[in-house]
Amino acid sequence: MKSENLEHLEAIQDIRLMMKKSTRFLSLSGLSGVCAGIFALAGSGIAYVYFQNILKTYATANGQSLIPVSETDIVLHFILIAFGVLALSIITAFYFSNRKAKRMGQKLFDHSGIRVLINLSIPLIAGGIFCLALLYYNAVAFIGPVMLLFYGMALINASKYTYDDIRYLGLCEIILGLVNAFNIGHSLLYWAIGFGVLHIVYGTVMWFKYERKG
Repeated sequence: MKSENLEHLEAIQDIRLMMKKSTRFLSLSGLSGVCAGIFALAGSGIAYVYFQNILKTYATANGQSLIPVSETDIVLHFILIAFGVLALSIITAFYFSNRKAKRMGQKLFDHSGIRVLINLSIPLIAGGIFCLALLYYNAVAFIGPVMLLFYGMALINASKYTYDDIRYLGLCEIILGLVNAFNIGHSLLYWAIGFGVLHIVYGTVMWFKYERKG
């Protein structure tokens, strides 16, 4: 009797596992999160050095009352750095997730993967357009907090179709963005923490939790 109950329990667990695999995108790799965090920290370092060089030039320029670089040029440099970080993160995310999907015998872009992509993209696109509006109205200082907030909302929105752990990363990004909104003078630091440190921590946890055994 006990052996029959145990068999039924194992069968139920197998069914639950099959349903979870069919409805959730489980090919997301923790290594891609670690790489994204490293790229973000590198990008933050480049932006910091660039801005410090501008301040140094301003401090040593004799007879000049303005920084010898326009604010538009500074913003454009930061945007280029951000796009570079994003491009590298997407490439590594595709590589590691595709490798994990092949190892699991699954397709990377199945119906669950497409749902994750759609639910992730909607808040990100809305946030990107809102950042353009802030840039248009010269409210550059709030772009950093807005990026963190909308990214956090995108993660929470997509977490319904992938690992639940992503929801906690999203909550941390939102909290960090709200704190940054009241301390806009240090947006680069919050950006480095949110997109750099948190991604490395999240990716490491995900790798140890889901991939190390595999």
